[in-house]
Amino acid sequence: MKRISPRMRFRMNNPFLQFFKFIILSVKIMVIVAGGHGGTRESKS
Repeated sequence: MKRISPRMRFRMNNPFLQFFKFIILSVKIMVIVAGGHGGTRESKS
């Protein structure tokens, strides 16, 4: 763990990048939940 470059350390400690990763992850989950089940729209109508 001593060989972590300053760039990698900056990436890990950057709250904006963490937030951005979280948004992308949540969007992926939303797409999987919405498109994966397929029967969500039919059950509502």
